[in-house]
Amino acid sequence: MTFAVEEINRNSTLLPGVKLGYRIFDSCGQYPWSLQGALSLVAGDSYSCDQSIPLLIGGATSTASMILSSVLEPVSVPIISYLASCPCLSDRTKFPNFFRTIPSDIYQARVMAQLVTHYNWTWMGAVIDDSDYGHLAIQVFQEEIEGKGICLEFIETLNGGNIVRDSRRAARTIQASTVRVILIFCWYTLIRDMFLELSKRNVTDRQFLASESWSTSDDLLKDLAISKVANGVLGVAIKSSTIPGFENYLRDLHPVHRSDDEFLQEFWENEFGCNPSLSNISPSSPAKWSIQKFLPPCSGTESLKGVQHPFTDTSHLRISYNVYLAVYAAAHALHSLLSCSDTERPSGSNSSTCSSPKHIKPIELLQHLNRVNVTTPQGDMFHFQGSDIPAKYDLVNWQMNSKGQLNLVLIGHVDGLDHHVDESAIQWSTGSNQVPVSVCSESCPPATRRANRKGEPLCCFDCIPCAKGEISNKNDSLQCARCPDEFWSNVDQTACIPRELDFLSFNETLGITLTTAAVSGAVVTTAVFVVFLYYRQTPMVRANNSELSFLLLLSLKLCFLCSLVFIGRPSVWSCRFQQAAFGISFVLCVSCLLVKTLVVLAVFRSAQPGAGALMKWFGPGVQRGSVCFFTSVQVIICTVWLCLSPPVPERDLGFQGSKVTLKCAMASVVGFSVVLGYIGLLACTCLLLAFLVRKLPDNFNEAKLITFSMLIFCAVWVTFVPAYISSPGKYVVAVEIFAILASSYSLLLFIFAPKCFIILLRPQRNTKKHLMAK
Repeated sequence: MTFAVEEINRNSTLLPGVKLGYRIFDSCGQYPWSLQGALSLVAGDSYSCDQSIPLLIGGATSTASMILSSVLEPVSVPIISYLASCPCLSDRTKFPNFFRTIPSDIYQARVMAQLVTHYNWTWMGAVIDDSDYGHLAIQVFQEEIEGKGICLEFIETLNGGNIVRDSRRAARTIQASTVRVILIFCWYTLIRDMFLELSKRNVTDRQFLASESWSTSDDLLKDLAISKVANGVLGVAIKSSTIPGFENYLRDLHPVHRSDDEFLQEFWENEFGCNPSLSNISPSSPAKWSIQKFLPPCSGTESLKGVQHPFTDTSHLRISYNVYLAVYAAAHALHSLLSCSDTERPSGSNSSTCSSPKHIKPIELLQHLNRVNVTTPQGDMFHFQGSDIPAKYDLVNWQMNSKGQLNLVLIGHVDGLDHHVDESAIQWSTGSNQVPVSVCSESCPPATRRANRKGEPLCCFDCIPCAKGEISNKNDSLQCARCPDEFWSNVDQTACIPRELDFLSFNETLGITLTTAAVSGAVVTTAVFVVFLYYRQTPMVRANNSELSFLLLLSLKLCFLCSLVFIGRPSVWSCRFQQAAFGISFVLCVSCLLVKTLVVLAVFRSAQPGAGALMKWFGPGVQRGSVCFFTSVQVIICTVWLCLSPPVPERDLGFQGSKVTLKCAMASVVGFSVVLGYIGLLACTCLLLAFLVRKLPDNFNEAKLITFSMLIFCAVWVTFVPAYISSPGKYVVAVEIFAILASSYSLLLFIFAPKCFIILLRPQRNTKKHLMAK
């Protein structure tokens, strides 16, 4: 402060013709002493100046500043603090006469929150001073991290009156916690005890974030007992600067020229081990005399020019620079007050001219401080925003050297809400450049969602995989998004992709299998047809109307081949043709069997007395006509159905999966039911009649074969209905094809296999005598 005052007094442009004076009061950290010094200043006691303009630079703590501001507010005495950072002092309604050259703790807490967010630390702990400083700082920090997914597992407090007990409790909490990054808002005097406790417990893998109150403490940096614990500390520090000429000013100090400076006297004794002013010692100071009487007198050649001491190190001035700014703010406000024009006159001033050095009121100086713009000799500019100045900080890192000592390294700076960090220059608590990880739960990757654990903080969660058809394409998703109906999740479940069209094709295994079965059935039927055609004159073929047998084989072949129409991509015409072909082919087949059964019944009934004319009604023409009649009925049903409400190709989105089933949708269930019902009616009639004539005397009664084949036929189609309804996607088509093939094979095998066996392997039984034998 004295350096700044002397520098201003030598400045010919700032306050020309005016010299500043000062008085220094040592409060010794006691609030009553601070108040006593302030009141003494206001009263103007012991002044040698021509005009007393009360202006306070102080106090050093927020509490002291609040007391001083409240007491001096009625007389409008301005107070400029260089170290009081409590956010409460920004309230202009309570402290209108207060200013400061240190940023409010609000900005420091915001910077801390920005760093935590920047490094993705979501699981943290905090240790705070049990005072307004600590509680207000952590309150602002919690407000800043709200809604950002950051949790505080614990908040421990340290009280200077119970520091040993509090330090042990905090150390136990830190040791037991899974937190790896810990925020500390405390005075440096309290930190050492806690670090010593952590060192005893060998807790050296925690990353500490330091507030400006201890981030640059020389006492902690030089303490080797805590170096392993404190290694890697990342801190917010008061912005450092240099003051040209200040180092020379300090090194030129000498007790001879400042005989009333007790601090300089004691410093000289400790540094050089001699008494600089033995002749000036007063016997009324026994404690001081007992120390000094054993020291030899100084030679007078002692000097601070070659001394390396923290007090002479001006390379990184922080609090000292705040004091320097406070003096210049007062000087510029006074200069503005003394040199203002009429347009610049403060509101409420009734004087026609600006104030003179002999007529200055504190309220006028206060008004000019509110709008002062300060430019220091170094070119630094700042102004007060209410009681505060724009927030500027340094970011520092404690790094251990090869000797095990901690060095303070500047790694970045903060200007307002913007921070710039040299990431490569940081040495973390692990001793490497790898950013430490502090999370309760690892981040949930894409394709998963977060599920909070019951009874635990929001930062503790489990990662639940998204269900099929849902996606999550970012980390830590709270919900999985369901894909639209025509889309499905990809393999990674990070994007929705269009569903693939799915239908029973000739290229897939199921399609190939069914195609092979159908073609094989058609080939076997053709082979049987050829055998029957070759042996058409034999009794086995001619028995029971060979013409119906050939027609039955033709209809079976059509049944096998119609199943192929169901395979492949559905189209408008294929959907119509497949049901018509199916319905007509099977009616033709069943009609042949029904007529065959009626012929068997008529033959044996005609052998009875009085029934000889019965066969006249069942001649070949009637048999052909009956088959045509039964088949034409089905043709009419299919025609009406396909004309009024035919099946159409449709995308089936009901079956959840990565594919959309393209199928032939039954626009009219009634039409399809009538087709199946008609086939069922003929089949049941045929089965009933065949069952009735199964025991008629004959060595080769075809009714038995028809009975067995129709039993299988009916069983297949009765089973078909529930299977068809319950089958998903393309398997509906596969079920219908299976039913067609199964029923067709049953008819082919049970009716024609025995006949082929006799024709080809037992020709001696292929005689009329053998067939008619009872």
